[in-house]
Amino acid sequence: MESNKYLDAIKKHRINLKDSDIKKEVDSIISERYESNNKREILKILYSCIDLTSLNSTDSKESIWKFTQKVNDFEGSCPELENVAAICVYPNLISTVKESLTADIKIASVAAGFPSSQTFIEVKIAETSLAIADGADEIDIVLNLGQFKDKDYQDMCEEIMEIKEICGDKTLKVILETGALEKYEDIYNASILSIYSGADFLKTSTGKSYPGATPEAFIVMCKAIKSYYESTNKKIGIKVSGGVSTSRDAITYYTIVKEVLGDEWCNNSLFRIGTSRLAEMLLTEIKEQE
Repeated sequence: MESNKYLDAIKKHRINLKDSDIKKEVDSIISERYESNNKREILKILYSCIDLTSLNSTDSKESIWKFTQKVNDFEGSCPELENVAAICVYPNLISTVKESLTADIKIASVAAGFPSSQTFIEVKIAETSLAIADGADEIDIVLNLGQFKDKDYQDMCEEIMEIKEICGDKTLKVILETGALEKYEDIYNASILSIYSGADFLKTSTGKSYPGATPEAFIVMCKAIKSYYESTNKKIGIKVSGGVSTSRDAITYYTIVKEVLGDEWCNNSLFRIGTSRLAEMLLTEIKEQE
């Protein structure tokens, strides 16, 4: 059967995942390593890893123009600080960001039926194509959770493959919606299948209907990325989003990335934080520590 190759991908990267062990590992990493990363230099790195996000029903051309202008104003204002990694908006507002953006950062867009992924594949492809045509450098899509839960891996993976083909050399981030998957084994398998299908980044959550990121779900995703890297030498990025609103949250996830994946992932080419609130908090703390 055609679908066997997807089961084979899961089997190839299978690891032993016990809920109690995952919790203990996270607690151990944070208790032993958090303080060594709780410093100004790390906060500066974290600021540069932010995907500054506005995904509100009330977003408009005017509000997104002002949103983008804040990023423009920051560019060059603090020589020791790199700007945020990207601005992330809805597809219909990409052109507004592109017109107003003068800072040298990426434009990211959610697409393909965000946040539920419940629409026709033709619509998903069209929306992705239009987003890229309007200037998106990065596309964030949601895994088809219904197909995953039904173990319809072939349709689920082929959908990601089709969208990746449309993206070409643009970055494709696949959102697992870990709060809906719940089981660590499911989060791990969804991670493996998403990478197998062409994801350049894995992302935890939409920040919408379901619970957001947790350190436990995040470390499971990191383990999937590590397994794939050890097998293929291909580096997949990871993005945490959904409830990351304090510097402690950010340092916690950074610490997990560093301990599981290593220093090579501790930069904005392979680690991102999706947030709308964290940037100002980090700036304040960086200035206070100065």
